Amino acid sequence: MAEADRLSAARQVLAEAESAASAAAPRSAGPGTAESSADPASVARRIVLRQLAMGPRTRRQLEDKLRDRGCAPEVAASVLDRMGEVGLVDDEAFAEMFVRSRQETKGLAAVALRRELRDRGVADEVVDAALEEIDPEREKDQARALVVRRLRTMRGLDRDVQTRRLAGFLARKGYGSGVSFQVIREALDDLPEHARD
Repeated sequence: MAEADRLSAARQVLAEAESAASAAAPRSAGPGTAESSADPASVARRIVLRQLAMGPRTRRQLEDKLRDRGCAPEVAASVLDRMGEVGLVDDEAFAEMFVRSRQETKGLAAVALRRELRDRGVADEVVDAALEEIDPEREKDQARALVVRRLRTMRGLDRDVQTRRLAGFLARKGYGSGVSFQVIREALDDLPEHARD
């Protein structure tokens, strides 16, 4: 299913679930009636739906939020299982979208992407599958583009200083030293200020 279709279907399911949750909420809630007095599964669903309305979340992120809000583990598991069945909680789709997005917007390499996905609770096998799509040559091209962009702010600095700063910058983006030093050397060699006489 295309990403736009999946997103559209998830939005429709989300709207239906919110509507059902609203209809199930007690109508005569007077003063002193707290959300905690409602059905625990309904409360958990509303929490999850609010989180998903803000943006995609992994199952573990949602589990953590439910735990922080005092939701019983068995209720959380049941609600998240149901959300998974309807496609609202899908770590595989999250990982694929996350990899594409972070590569395009942040220029992150596979190492940094793996770390960020693990931090969000995505299972290793799901992370591996999402990262299989990364083309090493495209990653190297990204590193080149990042270096060229960053070099604009470093004109006039000593070559060693530029190299050190660029290597640190690429390391924070998850690029290995082999790729980093290759693209840095190429970029610096192309600069007129470092041209050999």
